Amino acid sequence: MNIVMRLAWRNLWRHSKRTWLTIGAMVFSNTLLVFMISIQFGMYGLMIDNTLQVFTGHMQIQAPGYKDDTKMRQVVPHVIPLASKLREQFQTQAIAARGWAFALASSDERSYGIGIFGVEPEFEARVSSLPGLIKDGRYLQENDATEIVIGAVLARNLRVAIGDELTLLGSGLDGSFAAAVANIVGVFESGVVDIDRNFAEMPLGAFQDVFYMEGAGHQIVISAATLDEAESLGPEIIAALPAGTDLVVHDWDALQPGLKQAIQADMSSAFFMYGILVILVAFSVLNTQLMSVLERTHEFGIVMSLGLKAGRLGRLIMLETALMGMIGLIIGAITGLIFTSWFTVNGLSIPGMEEMAANFNLPARIYPQVTPWTMVAGPSVVFLFTLLASAYPALRLHRLHPVEAMRAN
Repeated sequence: MNIVMRLAWRNLWRHSKRTWLTIGAMVFSNTLLVFMISIQFGMYGLMIDNTLQVFTGHMQIQAPGYKDDTKMRQVVPHVIPLASKLREQFQTQAIAARGWAFALASSDERSYGIGIFGVEPEFEARVSSLPGLIKDGRYLQENDATEIVIGAVLARNLRVAIGDELTLLGSGLDGSFAAAVANIVGVFESGVVDIDRNFAEMPLGAFQDVFYMEGAGHQIVISAATLDEAESLGPEIIAALPAGTDLVVHDWDALQPGLKQAIQADMSSAFFMYGILVILVAFSVLNTQLMSVLERTHEFGIVMSLGLKAGRLGRLIMLETALMGMIGLIIGAITGLIFTSWFTVNGLSIPGMEEMAANFNLPARIYPQVTPWTMVAGPSVVFLFTLLASAYPALRLHRLHPVEAMRAN
């Protein structure tokens, strides 16, 4: 350890209580930042996964323009063979074909306009959580069976139950009149009112027959194990599309732009609060280092009169701050990791937040997402701001005159 480092370390502990109080403020803020950022990104992960698992998937293959204007005629030709080819090529079952149409659903008592998804019963559970959310009855089984599953709110509005029939009236791909009578075999409850009220699913084979799709569909939904894997999978899916096709691949960001905007808005407000916390810690460090400089004015005057430059004294002050900040960073990051790790196992439940969580299709308990980034990001910013805070006391030494400094008590 060189002489400058030894001096900085010795000066740091001249007033150990004051130093520990300042380090304690850093440790507290770093622990809080690690915990809050981990909670925040854990919540974002849940929001993204739960939202995409309902219908969207991580990406979809569609006809050009279908995303912005879901017209019946904008189709993916030979959708089932294409989905089967992609499943075989990428060795995954998390690829499913779909069709979509609007129809009037009528029971004996009431009628409602709903959106009907034609799905592959065998593969839909790989890309959507709805097959696992059946409240009554069962999910679809045969690809050509004229059966249907509907949401719990829609079942209540139509006053129907398992075993009842729904009459479906709509328009086919060729503009002709489409009609069918489907047997209700299941009722799902996703927890999202708009989904449970407005959507139903039927086998894709029967859907293609009813709406005269001639083997076409509207979507091929693809799910990956993680978001990172989905990003790398996108270019491979594009390359695997048939040559000369005009089909497009949309990722989850394009399919759910409101989700990313909600996350960005929440991040902005959260980072504003984090910034206030960091600035408070920086002022604490500024106060500590400024007091340290004022107390050593006489000492600084003596060493400057012996030829020591103000710049070297300033670097000494910066080194003292860096040592103090590094102690706060290490202890704070370790404390934050230990504290947050407990919640990664047991989860965090906030009383009264269950209803709000349900509105966003989130579970009642939130589990933090601990990564090297969430551990280091907050403490690193605190460390940087502590160095910036010590700049003023260090620059103050450049205005110090040795004779006047030595006269100071």
